Amino acid sequence: MKLWGGRFESGPSEVFERFSGSLHFDRRLIEADIAGSKAFARALRRVGVLDDAELDSLLSAFDSILEDSRRPGFYDGATDEDVHTLVIRLLNARAGAAAAKIHTGRSRNEQVSLDTRLWLRAEIDRVLDLLAGLLESLLLRAQADPSAIVPGYTHLRRAQAVLWPHYLLAYFEMFARDYERFLQARARVNVLPLGSGALAGSGFPFDRPAIAGELGFAAVTNNSMDVSGDRDFALDFLYAASTTMLHLSRLAEDWILYSSDEFGWLELADGVTSGSSLMPQKKNPDSLELIRGKCGRVFGALTSLFLTMKGLPMTYNRDMQEDKEPLFDAAGQLALSLEMAAAVVATARLRPAPAAAAAEQSWTVATDLAEALSRAGVPFHRAHQLVGRLVLESVRAGRTPSSWTGAELAAFAPEFTPEMAALLDPAAGMKTREIPGGTGPQAVASALARAADRLLALRSSMSGSL
Repeated sequence: MKLWGGRFESGPSEVFERFSGSLHFDRRLIEADIAGSKAFARALRRVGVLDDAELDSLLSAFDSILEDSRRPGFYDGATDEDVHTLVIRLLNARAGAAAAKIHTGRSRNEQVSLDTRLWLRAEIDRVLDLLAGLLESLLLRAQADPSAIVPGYTHLRRAQAVLWPHYLLAYFEMFARDYERFLQARARVNVLPLGSGALAGSGFPFDRPAIAGELGFAAVTNNSMDVSGDRDFALDFLYAASTTMLHLSRLAEDWILYSSDEFGWLELADGVTSGSSLMPQKKNPDSLELIRGKCGRVFGALTSLFLTMKGLPMTYNRDMQEDKEPLFDAAGQLALSLEMAAAVVATARLRPAPAAAAAEQSWTVATDLAEALSRAGVPFHRAHQLVGRLVLESVRAGRTPSSWTGAELAAFAPEFTPEMAALLDPAAGMKTREIPGGTGPQAVASALARAADRLLALRSSMSGSL
């Protein structure tokens, strides 16, 4: 059945039916569609469109449709245009004449917006829970090796030594910001569009705040035309999803490298890796490669909806049906990627010895030495040149930092003092970096404690307000 048709002498062609049908993907909105329709039925009762018996008949029919929709084969043979017409068709069969009143004062434009918001709100809550799980995995991994030293990189070249927890906390900060972005997106999703009509508002005096309260919305929308043409809330989600996937991809790239034979200081668990069909020795980081690869799909979803919305005139246009598939796919890929990343982090093992050796052997202490010279009164430009010459001499002679003695340092240049040789150990240099946000042991311990408190607060807010 169609929700329209009186204006037309004939029905749509077969090719148009195939081209415009959306039941194959928007069926996942059925729970949201029924929840919204039940709330609307109660609103119709409050304005006198329905009587008590009609309302009870509709609510019972909606409940039976929802129960049936969870059984295998429910959609087999369905030829409805979309999930909304499927529900109405079944409602007509189960609630009789009362079903004909359910669209009184309601447009499919606002119904689609409502369904999408209800579905997306639940998806955001799932993402928030998964992000919290990943944040927890990062903290647990950091707490397992609190004093491990690893090289930090710029330009993929060893730069300065850092504590392993300091490195992990960098990703904690990224994903914590992602959490905030999803909270912000959720706030814009969590606004009731029902009552907007097709674009001019409903002709019935619905109590919109009451409907919002029943469906758990924080507010009602302000402008009916905006509602009809708005997909900003979906773009907000897709942007947050894309940024999260970007951070996941960077983590994946790091750990693919660090677990390689060339780096050799991170071990991925068997459960998140795979082997080769030909080469028996291989242990491939497929989970991380797939996370990195799935970024393209999520980024593409954001781009797709941006381009769909770019030139649309006010208000609703059928182009906007194209929001669903990229939105659904992005949400699914993001959730899977977050779950996978948490599993990788939870089961990975640092190999502290080769990581520390990489930091010790590669002059990651050079900046520590230059800064020690500056603290002793040497202008930094001069200090930079002196340490650069020391590194050059060492490279030519095949010497590592630890091979230099205090006496040799002092002999190399009078600005060096024998005591500065202690800074040739990366662990000593890090103790000069106790500034908040730095990699000093005390600063990192404090940052870990604060991160644990922040995670606890996030989980509390999630369970208390979402």
